[in-house]
Amino acid sequence: MTQMAKYPHEVGVKVGECMEAGDLEGILSLFHPDCVICFPPEEPPKYGHEAVREIFSELIAAKPRIVNRVTGIQECGETALLQHDWRFEDAGGNLIAEGKSTEVVRRLDNGGWGFFIDCPLGPPALATNI
Repeated sequence: MTQMAKYPHEVGVKVGECMEAGDLEGILSLFHPDCVICFPPEEPPKYGHEAVREIFSELIAAKPRIVNRVTGIQECGETALLQHDWRFEDAGGNLIAEGKSTEVVRRLDNGGWGFFIDCPLGPPALATNI
């Protein structure tokens, strides 16, 4: 089901709600169509809704509860930079994974906000040959 984040800081919360509900279409609606996802960090970035579908299909299967806490935000017009502390928990509240993310969100065509650049474990390191 289509979701809408009215404010930049709501995007992660809405994605978490969709994950708990097993709502892959809702998650897709919270990502910009031209998004980039830097996950897993040892692999090249992935692009667009196909990447979102691939990554989140696997995550939803584990049925985690995601806890997000925005630790930084800077808005500029139709774009915002966010930092989150996050954790995935199982149904018993046991830790599955945690991290500190960096994301760029942009205004979507529906008037809401969605992830444009999603780096769940922070930005990728520079290549050594740069």
